[in-house]
This record gives sequence, structure tokens and C-alpha cells, in this order.
Amino acid sequence: MNRTLIAAALTACLNGCASQPDVVEREVGQFDLRLGTTPTRSMAQGLVSPTAGSTFRGGLDLTHSSGVYVGQWAPTMGIIEGNQLELDTYVGYVQQRLDDEPGFELGVIRYSFPEMENWDRHEYYAGLNLAGNRIGGALSRSPGRLDSTLLLELGSFRPFDLDVRFKYASHSMDTPMFHAGGSVQVFNDWSLNLSRPLLGMHLDLSYTDSNLSGPECGVYSGQNAHCESYFMFKAERALF
Repeated sequence: MNRTLIAAALTACLNGCASQPDVVEREVGQFDLRLGTTPTRSMAQGLVSPTAGSTFRGGLDLTHSSGVYVGQWAPTMGIIEGNQLELDTYVGYVQQRLDDEPGFELGVIRYSFPEMENWDRHEYYAGLNLAGNRIGGALSRSPGRLDSTLLLELGSFRPFDLDVRFKYASHSMDTPMFHAGGSVQVFNDWSLNLSRPLLGMHLDLSYTDSNLSGPECGVYSGQNAHCESYFMFKAERALF
């Protein structure tokens, strides 16, 4: 039976900036440097691991004027009990165009887990963007598993000043994963995120789900933090 959970969290900004947004941007020569508590790269933002239950996170993104960029994102610092330290490092290229002209982006992400063995993996991605809307795909290869991900991001769709992001992924494994009631070789998951600033706070509502349930969730390893239906509401505000 599917379960629906609602979680609410009030967290403080940890970047040491008073009344600053989640991302701080600076120009360093021919480079554009971004630091923040939310991912800043378009394609990589949709592919980094989920952050449910973790308030200790952050990263940086460095982009050259040519379109080449590198970055690193830590979805969890391993401080909270039950969470492992993870570092998502990416490098890529984005073709910079005007807002009303199509462009493209491609790159690779390395997911590293320093505290665990044989968990590291790579993911190759590419996508198209037009007027803030992005569609892309990714291919992830790890021992015994091949994942394909379809990413759709509606960046320019902002009803009632809401930032909307939708992500759908289809996962296919080389060999079946067995559970108490049978086995799973292909499964899908999806997520919807709504966010907006309000009264000095950043409000964030997310919903995630997959087509697995019950015993099947014992082999789930998709993009979401939870296998079955999950709602989360967060309100963040900088305290200093």
C-alpha cells in the first residue's frame, strides 16, 4: 500500500551571508563563480542526488566565457545520522545563446561516496534549451546496471510567480533485482517541485513517486529519496 508522508522543515542559511539568496554569484576574470545551497547548473541541477532530510548541503559552479564549466555539489555532508557523505562533481559545455534562440548542453557527472566502496559511478548527459525550458537525457553506467533518464525542466513556466520543475526517469538494469515477491528489471520514477520566495523566506513543495510499491521498494535505487508517494514542504530563511 502506498504511503504518503508530509514533512515540514525550517532551516537556516549556512553560507554566512545576511539576507542573501540561495546562490551568490561573482565574476573572477573570464569566469563566472557561483556558490550556494542549491544546485546552479541547468542539466546537472536535475541530475544531482535528492536532498530530502538533509539541511547540510552546498556547492560551487565555475563557468568560463567560452561555455566550458566545472562544478561540485554535496547533497549531503554525512553529518546527520544515516546519511553518507556524497560529492557530485561535473564538467561540461553549454552553448550560450540569446533567450529566444535554442542552445545545447552536454557533460558528465561523477557521483562519489568516500565512506563507501564500489558505489562511485558516472553519468553522461546532454540537453537542449529554449527560453528557459530544457529537455535532456542522461546515461548512467554502474556495475550490473544501466540507467537512462529523461529530464524535462519547465524553467519559463511560472504561474503565480512559482518556479516549476518536473523530472521523469526510466531505469533499466542489466540483470534483474530480486525481492520477496519476485524481481524488477525496469522501473520508472518522477518528481514535481514548486518553489517561490515569500516574506523573506523561500518556500519549496515537492512530490515524488514511482511505479514500485510494497516489497518492490526493497530494490528501488532511482533518482528520488523515497520509493513510494512522498510530499515535502520546506520553508527556509537566512538568520544571519
